[in-house]
Amino acid sequence: MRSENKAYLLGIAAVLIWSTVASAFKITLDYLDPLGMLLIASTVSTLVLFMVVMIRGKLTDIGNLRSVVRSALTGLINPFSYYVVLFIAYDRLPAQEAQPLNYTWPIVLALLSILFLKKRIPCRSVMAILISFSGVVLISVRPIIMEGPSLDALGIILALGSGIVWSVYWIIHLRRDSDPEVSLLINFAFGTLFILIACLVVGVDMPTEPGGLIGAAYIGAFEMGLTFIIWLKALRLTGNTARISNLIYLSPFLSLIFIHVIVGENIYITTISGLILIVAGIVIQGRPR
Repeated sequence: MRSENKAYLLGIAAVLIWSTVASAFKITLDYLDPLGMLLIASTVSTLVLFMVVMIRGKLTDIGNLRSVVRSALTGLINPFSYYVVLFIAYDRLPAQEAQPLNYTWPIVLALLSILFLKKRIPCRSVMAILISFSGVVLISVRPIIMEGPSLDALGIILALGSGIVWSVYWIIHLRRDSDPEVSLLINFAFGTLFILIACLVVGVDMPTEPGGLIGAAYIGAFEMGLTFIIWLKALRLTGNTARISNLIYLSPFLSLIFIHVIVGENIYITTISGLILIVAGIVIQGRPR
């Protein structure tokens, strides 16, 4: 199988998994506060990544001191900083608003790839990204259009900020030569330590209800654990970061189905209109020359 085709298959698989997590965020936040949810999820993710590394016989690669130090520092970015910001945003906003705001990260990633990865982005890709981004904006401003000045400005800023943090994290990972699975394991091991310290400082109560524990474990295993590896592999295989990044815009559409059916949010016309623009950008990007 050609590497580009394999990149597409891995990208689609990651998108399908990530499409479920917005609903998982909202449901689990009914049981836990953001830091408590993050501690459980990050712990589970660390265990999942440890098992992956152990099964593949890579535990001996952890001993590289330089790699450990760098991964510890990036652990401050992800999972610590990224998910603290993201979970607080989801706690403040409806899922159908927090999600598309967070999904601005492929735009930032594509733009940063020009500077850091020296990847060439065709003009058609730029146009497709702008069209998709306009759809994200339309979804994001729904409170102003339909309800007046009642939007949660802090929630919006946090959701947008999470997209920036995420894209910076992936740029750092794409520029590194270390094994991605080992690197992610060390990231999450140190990130979990930072999260635990934050929980102790803030005084977070540990949950006891099964719903919160199950939801956080699901987020850790699928949102934070295995899907990281799948998506990073897709980005490394592709010759066009912008094209693979556009696949992520399928996830908001799929997620809306879960958000409506499972969470029970009414899906607004602005959301549907925005997704039409998002899909239009994907179609333009995917057309043959």
